[in-house]
Amino acid sequence: MQGPLSQAVAGMCAALLPQVSPGTARGVQDVLDRLDTPLQLAVAGRIKSGKSTLVNALIGRRVAPTDIGECTRLVTRFQYGTVDRIEVVRTDGRRTVVPFAADGGIPADLGLDLVSVSHLEAFLTSAVLADITVIDTPGLGSMDAASVSRTEALLGGGAARAASDGAAAGTGAAGTTVPASKSGPGSAEGGDDLDPVSRFAVAGAEAVVYVFTQSVRADDTKVLESFAAATASREAGPVNALAVLNKADTVPPESVAGSGGSARRAAQLLAATQADVLRPRVADVLPMIGLLAETAETGAFTAGDAEALRSLAGVDPDLFGAMVLAGDLFTAMDAPVDRATRVRLLQLLDLYGIALAVDLLRAEPELSAGELRRRLLDASGLDALRVRLGEVFRSRADGIKASAALASLAALAGASQDWAERQRIHDAIEVLLQRPEAHQLRLLEALTLVSSGAVDMPEDLAAEIVRLGSSTRPEDQLGMPQSPPQDMQQAALDRAGWWRSFASFGATPAQSRVAHVVHRAYFLLWQELKGDMPSGPAGASACRPGRPDTTGADPAAGAGAVVHRPAALTVEGRRPDRRTGCPHGVPAGTFTP
Repeated sequence: MQGPLSQAVAGMCAALLPQVSPGTARGVQDVLDRLDTPLQLAVAGRIKSGKSTLVNALIGRRVAPTDIGECTRLVTRFQYGTVDRIEVVRTDGRRTVVPFAADGGIPADLGLDLVSVSHLEAFLTSAVLADITVIDTPGLGSMDAASVSRTEALLGGGAARAASDGAAAGTGAAGTTVPASKSGPGSAEGGDDLDPVSRFAVAGAEAVVYVFTQSVRADDTKVLESFAAATASREAGPVNALAVLNKADTVPPESVAGSGGSARRAAQLLAATQADVLRPRVADVLPMIGLLAETAETGAFTAGDAEALRSLAGVDPDLFGAMVLAGDLFTAMDAPVDRATRVRLLQLLDLYGIALAVDLLRAEPELSAGELRRRLLDASGLDALRVRLGEVFRSRADGIKASAALASLAALAGASQDWAERQRIHDAIEVLLQRPEAHQLRLLEALTLVSSGAVDMPEDLAAEIVRLGSSTRPEDQLGMPQSPPQDMQQAALDRAGWWRSFASFGATPAQSRVAHVVHRAYFLLWQELKGDMPSGPAGASACRPGRPDTTGADPAAGAGAVVHRPAALTVEGRRPDRRTGCPHGVPAGTFTP
């Protein structure tokens, strides 16, 4: 299940276990365990934004509760299992197994006091969950303070404080913080005493899909700003965050200039506008109709529903137009379909979906139920979201998890009272970062730091870094769609040379460190496009900073030049800061001029 970077970090963790104190070893073991799990993807947003509906669509089963009930106030982790079951995890770590409800979803009433419940873990025999764990969260903005606190805990409220509170509290493997008042066997002197199950489950996610409707509000932006991948303690950015403009069918076309009266076009234009507002906090904003996606993908739409819609297609167009003006009109007006069936169609498709289906059937009367379902799924936007999930998350899950694990190890080192132990962990991280394949981690770090504003870059250069790091496809990284490989090769080489010059002349020290990373990324991209990537065992071609590159000269550096490969975003040769515990001589995840 682990990729090459995660395997390398796992090997490092295994080697560290016998070299550190028992308390730190427990944290290292937690990091090791987390590396062997699928990517943790949280679906977050305000109440009634359609989060759980989207979760159901992604999983392909109607399992997440979408109505009002106690389970909507709990964090629920949907993960792969060989037997379908729900495990209620108590705050003390005890588990109670409960069955799914008769309709296949999580029961509305667990029969337990929610105060004693940490979260739910739902195991499903779904292939979708084999490589990703989907986490459904209570809605932000809820009047229920306990629900809000559960969501904020999941989204990194504790993780964001881990670095600054490390000296006063134990830092768990996932970056969560245990208050100093809980000191004891699991405190800063020896680990933390939070039960492993709760720490592992509630610590946080490694990536997020943020769901909103109509337009972004101030608190939506605030949540994205404070979101931290729990093991990384870093802010949301194009590396680990996507946003969904849900209920796109409710966007009034007349409210969006250039829509031409089309609701779909209006949603696309609004999503693009909101993407400009949220970038660089997110990689993209995608319009979606979550209800259509859930209905079409989970099997809720039946042949009987298709036949009812076929009957409605025969209604006079003017009369039908009046029916779909409002829900009560649709269910009350005379029609060749009984009221109960119309209520069901309204619950499954809403007015927009009903009107769309009728239009499709009028255009193609012989359309089968299966093909109608597929057309509705296409209109929902789910396929586009899945493509972007693959590009942004799945394709770089190995790098995201490895980067998060390294940051957790650095946090563990920072919380340790043993200087030799801190040094041992930092040295292990430095050795791993020398590997050429670890450059992906340096690029992800550079992208996060620039997008979060930790390193100030001119707007055009920041946009270029975001573009380079936000995709794994060379044509997207270079901004050259449908260009011949030779042109992309030359562009990558030209940009490598430009960034190397910028690093040496005109850049601030912080900018220079980022520029060296970007230069190297373009150089490796040039090699990839040439089909000339270095081969051999992992780490065989790595060079120490400041030593000649024996794997081949970098043409962008000039003939006979020495190629420098910084081990991380730092001044080459700088020793770890013994006071702060940071391996790069500056606070974790930041730059200093």
